[in-house]
Amino acid sequence: MDKAGKSAALDTLKGVFEESGVVIVTHYTGLTVAEMTKLRGMLRKDGAHLKVVKNRLAKIALGGVGGDKAQDLFQGPVAIAYSPDPVSAAKAADEFSRENSKLVIIGAVMGEQVLDAKGVEALAKLPSLDQLRGKIIGLVQAPATKIAGILQAPASQLARVVSAYASKDAA
Repeated sequence: MDKAGKSAALDTLKGVFEESGVVIVTHYTGLTVAEMTKLRGMLRKDGAHLKVVKNRLAKIALGGVGGDKAQDLFQGPVAIAYSPDPVSAAKAADEFSRENSKLVIIGAVMGEQVLDAKGVEALAKLPSLDQLRGKIIGLVQAPATKIAGILQAPASQLARVVSAYASKDAA
């Protein structure tokens, strides 16, 4: 790779580290092209991406983020899975690594924090942003529904009482 190519790759990686909610670092030794394609498809379905990176360029792109711990993640053949949603990339990578032992999750960089493999696994168990938004909307709407039911209850009870008196007088 010539100097211009390295500069472009470095700019791309800096953008990835700045804009992504999480960057999962994996070793991919032994994965076939078909398996890598399947992994990329799983990640893309969840709005995430996979990129094989040069360790030296990745370390430079990280700058001082995460200190030595983050720098230590980039050793050997490394691919990064990244997405704006911190959970989606972790879920897809964790799911694929469970199916295929050749993909080894080393750790992740999430903002200024560095996670180990167990941290990534814990992150994968969390609900995604869309799921959390749905739960919040449900929680916000539930009290409104209950209030509407409570407000309607006295009116319906009053209507039943009036109806009972009317049927009693008619009889």
